[in-house]
Amino acid sequence: MSSNSIKNILDGSKFNRFHLGVLLWCLFFVSFEGYDLVVYGSVVPFLTKEWNLSPIQAGVIGSYGLFGMMFGSIILSLLADRFGRKSIIIVSVTFFSIFTAISGFATDEQLFSWCRFLAGIGFGGTLPTVISLLTEYTSKSSKNKAITIALCGNQVGGILAPLIGILVFSSLGWRPVLWFSVIPLLLLPLIIKYLPESPQFLIRKGKFDTLKATLTKIDPNYQHRMDVEQTTVSEPPVERTPIVGLFKNKLGLSTVLFCIVYFMGLLMIYGLNTWLPKLMQSAGYPLISSLGFAIFLNGGALIGTIIIGVIADRKGSKKLITGLYVVGAICLALLGFKSNIVLLYLLIAIAGVCTMGNQSLLNAFVSQYYPNNVRSTGVGLANGVGRLGGMLGPTLGGVLLSLNVPIVLCFLVFALPGVFAAVALLLVRKNDQQMESISSKNPNVNSTNIV
Repeated sequence: MSSNSIKNILDGSKFNRFHLGVLLWCLFFVSFEGYDLVVYGSVVPFLTKEWNLSPIQAGVIGSYGLFGMMFGSIILSLLADRFGRKSIIIVSVTFFSIFTAISGFATDEQLFSWCRFLAGIGFGGTLPTVISLLTEYTSKSSKNKAITIALCGNQVGGILAPLIGILVFSSLGWRPVLWFSVIPLLLLPLIIKYLPESPQFLIRKGKFDTLKATLTKIDPNYQHRMDVEQTTVSEPPVERTPIVGLFKNKLGLSTVLFCIVYFMGLLMIYGLNTWLPKLMQSAGYPLISSLGFAIFLNGGALIGTIIIGVIADRKGSKKLITGLYVVGAICLALLGFKSNIVLLYLLIAIAGVCTMGNQSLLNAFVSQYYPNNVRSTGVGLANGVGRLGGMLGPTLGGVLLSLNVPIVLCFLVFALPGVFAAVALLLVRKNDQQMESISSKNPNVNSTNIV
């Protein structure tokens, strides 16, 4: 039996209740991460009025959460590869839930900014760890679909934030919208009990009883798929500095290019999520209608993400992602021109698919590009560097509004990064599946008898 026997069992498994449970937990985590991250765009009109903030100040405050995400994405994803996905997910969810809720009690911009930064650390640790856990447990034929469905949580949260705002702003104000984020904390005991740990981590820590119990849930007859009763399972060599592994085995150029793609993609996403309601309000639409545009942006992404995830599993990801970036850039550029309201909503929905939906597909693509032992680190580094673009987006929008730049040029500025992202992705070298077999080619793998 090959050293990848456990991986082969997982890759060839059929979707069942276990997979559904993992998927639903991941969808839940990402939904609240998306809610807590996007909610700032819903409350920013109230903060600017209550605390007398300029557009630039409001944009900088919006960037603090993304600044925290940069640290969380890089540091917590490194820890996830070493200490396990489950523990880091629990830490991340606790961080962003607590500090988003506390921000709802803030009486000035200083405390609010610190809360956004600390919550951002939790935001950053959640996404790459969730993606890595799903990549390990989902069958090979459904990875893109499962990951993109889980990452639809970003859009679920993005819809929920302005929707709750519409329901409570007029009667209760903006603070209860932030307190809503405490819900994941109430479910921590269930998360600790039912969320599975990474199989590679269980092997490394010698927790074979737990691993066998998990494999039994996936396939009760999994042992019959092995050639002999005593099967040797090899674990990938553990890098003492796993980030170095992202630049070995011809991965270096692709790692740099992925960072560029994430930078450009997140610039568009967080720039739009922060400023779309305000841009539309500046263009003459009332606040409630502007929040409706945000709902359409995320709603289009939610529906489109599921569709493109299915297409990616059948046709491949790279060309699809590249094309969507180009289409998204065109739609964003067209938003700056006066048009029929139906066409406007359609352009916003398509832009949502090509920015946020495409980002979900990109995460799925990148998570499968790297080998197991650096998967969280690879996704985390790209997300971490991408947060620099995410920080630039809200600040850039604030600068454009403060300078009274025409709406046409504002949307054009947010469209151009889509073109740059498409070009960078085209330059990523073809995987050829060799990334998944790097570990098995290493003659110094450590083996452990687990059956």
